[in-house]
Order: sequence, then structure tokens, then C-alpha cells
Amino acid sequence: MAQIPNLDNAPLNLTSLREQSQKELINILKNIRGKKCLVIDQKFSGSLSVIIQTSLLKEHGVELRHLSAEPIQTDAAKVVYLVRSQLNLMKFISSHVNNDISRGLQREYYVYFVPRRAVSCEKILEEEKVHHLLTIGEYPLYIVPLDEDVLSFELDLAYKECQVDGDTSSLWHIAKAIHKLEFSFGVIPNVRAKGKASVSVAEILNRMQAEEPVNSPDMVVPEINTLILIDREVDMVTPMCSQLTYEGLLDEFLGINNGSVELDASIMGLQQEGKKVKVPLNSSDKLFKEIRDLNFEVVVQILRQKATSMKQDYTEMSTTTQTVSELKDFVKKLNSLPEMTRHINLAQYLSTFTSKPSFLAQLDMEHTMVEAQSYDICFEYIEEMIHKQEPLINVLRLLILFSITNSGLPKKNFDYLRRELLHSYGFEHVGTLNNLEKAGLLKKQESKSNWPTVKRALQLVVDDTDTAKTKTLHAVFGPNNPSDISYVFSGYAPLSIRLVQHAVRSGWRPIEEILKLLPGPHSDKKRVRKIFK
Repeated sequence: MAQIPNLDNAPLNLTSLREQSQKELINILKNIRGKKCLVIDQKFSGSLSVIIQTSLLKEHGVELRHLSAEPIQTDAAKVVYLVRSQLNLMKFISSHVNNDISRGLQREYYVYFVPRRAVSCEKILEEEKVHHLLTIGEYPLYIVPLDEDVLSFELDLAYKECQVDGDTSSLWHIAKAIHKLEFSFGVIPNVRAKGKASVSVAEILNRMQAEEPVNSPDMVVPEINTLILIDREVDMVTPMCSQLTYEGLLDEFLGINNGSVELDASIMGLQQEGKKVKVPLNSSDKLFKEIRDLNFEVVVQILRQKATSMKQDYTEMSTTTQTVSELKDFVKKLNSLPEMTRHINLAQYLSTFTSKPSFLAQLDMEHTMVEAQSYDICFEYIEEMIHKQEPLINVLRLLILFSITNSGLPKKNFDYLRRELLHSYGFEHVGTLNNLEKAGLLKKQESKSNWPTVKRALQLVVDDTDTAKTKTLHAVFGPNNPSDISYVFSGYAPLSIRLVQHAVRSGWRPIEEILKLLPGPHSDKKRVRKIFK
């Protein structure tokens, strides 16, 4: 199954961006003549899979390996490492080189950092006494098109680095990626930012434009009109709530990475015991494009209707004489059968989770917390989860949601739950709890919560989504015809989306006072593009 998404219908020419990234990588490989072993770190291999086909790499004399602590098994005389700038990966590379030296192997080594080299990484290579044996370069992949309307910076650790480690290097990376976009699509004239990190990115972007200006021909309208930057810290409620669309549930229970999910082959109806398969999930799959944003209950209905329709067509084909045109239409329908089978299997698997009373009870509790009601009931529910030793990730998500919507927990309750967590799950999790505190996700209550005011002013809880709090599937999953983004979370409209809606419709000036209640500063700037004639 092809991993690379079709970008033909993208609102911008993302195909050209992807082709540029392909070309840059191919040029690196071309410049290293002869047979070579390309060693990619595991995480980056997912990003690369949506940029370039493996077959295209093999055409350039490449054999592929994943980077690990184990020595590389290859007879190639040239080894090319394509890695992110992470310290632990440098240890692996050093180990490989030293292992080859101890075995008397003579090879040429190349290390290409993605997207740029880091002094800290090179220092480790020097300490391990291998730096002088390496040819070092960069593969400037700052942004990855995951689908026709999704671009990713691939910075999954950026929040922790900024909030816990105090490392803000990812902000430069984000600004650089946006600046590269501007070279393709023109200077973005309007930049709105909310949060300390976002305002910093906007400022770095302006400095980059001053130092390395994007020149625009006179009278050419930029393809991107407005850039909206929002810190994750501004809206930590949304990622703690369970998504209820088809794609959202796939991500909740299977984890979507680089536009695909990895799961047991048996779930997809394949007779390959114990094997894992990757299932691509992007707009190249026409059925997925149709159902990805729909409420899960509606998706089940649509799949049932399509399967019934196909069965009826098959019956008619076998009992009546068909014209050539009717035969052609039937064959066309058959072509969509693999997609149908794929999503029926996935939906069936998701149903095993969504039908559980525990899942429905959790949704009910999330809704209660978002509404900032019934403090004692929420506290007791989390306490019970801890005592039952429910999955730690589920407990922490609800605890964080509880803490954020209440601006922390009273000291007595905070200390008690922290103690109970460590007793139930083990003292090895003390580091996790400390990090959550450092990031401000778990804290002791020091002031009255702003959440009720923000929730009311931005209409974050919408009551007309048919989500009466009964534990029936239809009630939980809401209406069939969504008219508001609250549909995604069955009654809760994501705070960050509400900010985007205001930014696009009327700007942020009308909600200035509400913005002040949210973490960090905000800015709303118009940028002047440099014009040449």
C-alpha cells in the first residue's frame, strides 16, 4: 500500500515542496558514488516515507537500514547516516564506527543531520573520537506534507523541550520552516500570534525576512493571506479530551503516525499471525476522505449502506442480464472494495473500544470537567481510577483536564492524589509527575479559575449537539449533521479553534480582554513585503 499521499487537490502547490525535498535527498546520494548503505533513525523513517518511495532510493544504489544500537550488517563500503539532531543517536553512530574499526573494516562514513547540524551532537562525536572519520552535512527538511491540507514540522518533543527543559531551539526551526514556505508562496502579510513561544516565532520570522528577504514581483498576491500561531500551552484542554470523529478515534486507539496506523494483520482480516501491517490514512483513499471527519456512529451507518448497496448490485448481476454500461459501473464499484473492506475492519475494531461502559463513562466525566461542574464527583472518579489501576495515561489525561479547568487543585487534594498515584503505579513515575508540574499541567490551586469566563465568552460548550448525558452510543456521539466544531468533541468546541475562527472572521481585537485571561502575550502584525519590478 502506497504511503505517499496524493497532493493534487491541495490549496497550495505542496507537490512542488515535496519534489524539492526529494531532489535534495537524491542529490546527496548522487554525490556519494557507488553502492551505499543508508541508515535512517526510526522516527525519521516515518517522515521520509511520505516524501519519497523506497524504490526510488534503491535506484540510486541504496540499501536501507534502521539506526539502532546493533552494528550495521552490510557489505557496502560507504555508510550514510540520515538522522535528527539528537544526542542519543550520536552514541549509536559512534558505536558503529568503533565496532567497524575493531573488526578491521575500512569504510567511508557520512552523517547528514535533519534539518540542520547541532554543535552538541558534533561534540559527542568528538568525545567518542570518531568526528574526524565522518563527512558531515545537512538535509534541510523543515516541513513535511502529510496530506493535501496538513503540513508537519515533525517536532513531537517541542512542547517538552520548551516547557520542561527550557530549550527553545524548536522555535527557530518553526520560523525557518515558515520562511522557506514564503520563498515558495510569497510573504505572508498578516501574522497573529498568541502565547510566549508563538510571539517569539513571529519575531524570529520578521528577523529572517529582514536578513534574507523574500522578494515578490509587483502586483503578485501572496498565496497565504494569514498565519495564525497559537502556543499549545494556550489550549491544553483540547488534547486531554477524547476525539469522537472516525479519524479522531483511530488516533485515540491506534495512534496515527505520518498518515498511517500500524496494527496486527489479523485485525485487517489477513492470515499472517503475529505480523504487523501499516494502513495508510490520507486523502488518496477516497472513502477515508469522505468519512474521516464524520461522527463515528454516522461512519458505521455509511459503511453499512455501501456494503448493502454492493450486495444488491451483485445479486442483480447474477440474476439479470446487464448492458455493457451497467457492467462497467459495477466493475467501477468493485474497485472500491479494498477501501471498503479496510474501513469496515477498522470500524469493527474501534467498536470494541467505543462500546465499553468505561469509555462512555470517561466521556461523561470529560464533559463534566469541561463544564467546570461537580468538583467532588470528578475528584472521586479520578481517585477510583487510581485505586482500580486503570491505564496511567488515561488517569493522567483526566487529572490534567481537572487541574486546568480548576486552575489547579487545593493543596490537600493535590498532595493526596500525587501520593496515591505513586503508591498505585510505582515511584518510578515521580519524574513524570515532576515534569507535569514543571510544565504547569498539574499544580496546586493558587487563584480562582478563569476557565468558566473563557468558556462562556468563547462559547466553548454548545448545548444543541444532542449530547444529553445518557450512556447510549447515539447520545454520546452526537448529531448526524454538524454545524459547529463542537461536533468533534460532542459538545465541546476546542478553544484553539475558536481563537482561529475569531482571527479569521473579525480579528482578535473584539476578544482582547478574553485573550488576556489566557497564557502568554499576543500580537497582531501586518508585514510589508519587499517588492522588485
